[in-house]
Amino acid sequence: MDTEEIRTDICVVGAGPAGLVLALLLLKSGVRVAVVERARAHQREFRGEILQPGALALLDRLGVLAGARARGAHEHTAFRLVEGDRVLLDIDYRALPAPHNHLLSIPQAHVLDELLLHCEKYDGFRYLDGRRAGSLLSEDGRITGVGADGPSGAVEVRAHCVVAADGRFSKVRRLAGIEAGRSDMFDLDVLWFKLTTGDRDRAGRQMRDVRVYRAGGSPVLVYDSWPDRVQIGWTLPHKGYQQVAARGLEYVKEQLALAVPPYAGLIHEQIRSPRDLSLLDVFSGRAERWADDGLVLIGDAAHTHSPIGAQGINLAVQDAVLLHPLLVESLRAGDAGAAFLSAFERKRAPDIERVTRLQGLQSKAMLSHGAFATRVRPKLARLLKYTPVYRKVLDRIAYGNPSVRIAEECFVHHGQERRSR
Repeated sequence: MDTEEIRTDICVVGAGPAGLVLALLLLKSGVRVAVVERARAHQREFRGEILQPGALALLDRLGVLAGARARGAHEHTAFRLVEGDRVLLDIDYRALPAPHNHLLSIPQAHVLDELLLHCEKYDGFRYLDGRRAGSLLSEDGRITGVGADGPSGAVEVRAHCVVAADGRFSKVRRLAGIEAGRSDMFDLDVLWFKLTTGDRDRAGRQMRDVRVYRAGGSPVLVYDSWPDRVQIGWTLPHKGYQQVAARGLEYVKEQLALAVPPYAGLIHEQIRSPRDLSLLDVFSGRAERWADDGLVLIGDAAHTHSPIGAQGINLAVQDAVLLHPLLVESLRAGDAGAAFLSAFERKRAPDIERVTRLQGLQSKAMLSHGAFATRVRPKLARLLKYTPVYRKVLDRIAYGNPSVRIAEECFVHHGQERRSR
């Protein structure tokens, strides 16, 4: 089969939130974009479903939030840390200004499908799904494109700049010889699974929340997942699941039932095989550099985080929003050198460091035990809610960097790139 050759302005590898938000922003700015994605039709399973208010506001401004929500989602008004029948920590998102004063649990495919729908309205867009990036094209030591192959056929995409948005195990990052910078600061794994609840878990319930149940030393994250399921993440010491699993599936189910008593019956009914469980290796990391000549890394490819605090999608969307005007200027100046593109890392790195520190503090709060953690800290937390410090912490969790805004001045408003409907 012949290899298809494509020339474009920007080649994005990875059609996750970072890649597709960036693609849409660039298309709105009159930039030609090709997106290379190994999966087809967003059929793979996504764990990250929680959108923080910061991401909600940006997606809303971009015009895709309403359509994504219409596909199905659940609002959550609070984040609670629970031990037995006591609430140790209660973060109420209703203290934030409307309309984005909540968390949103939404299948990631709903967001991606809506983003893709908007991208496909532009003539300058090529979506190359079913192709796995296998090589980086280069000329005179500068990256000039990507070679990819798969069920949809082989393709070579040549571009002014390649954007690696292909996740925590980024193939493009490896091809470029950039070290991932892995750190096991959290030293834990998360066992993920979903249960179908039907109506019995929702009867008489007016509001939803995201909860962390503490049982022993293994907190469990629980939240409603659209349409009638609950997503559960059981945190364990790094590689600790091997010891638990060695005692058999029934033992695993017993431990899970003890950790989240409200779902004990569903756990015993619905977990029938180890294939119903998915183990996530939790680590943080920051690539040794985010730019080479002709290449820039964003999202998990550049910086990887713990699922604690549900920051993944928030960070991915903000990365795309911040990189967008830099790439527009890069095209205008004809400069895709590492020195030019590394401005993205310089601008974004302080935000990433703050999130990592905050996740470390959240991790300690979830894992700590003793009298202070279970008796004194809840009282201090309730008092804290009436101080400016509480709102500052809530804003940091909800918005990340609140100054991040879409560079709409880069948009092309005459609509010549838009396909006729």
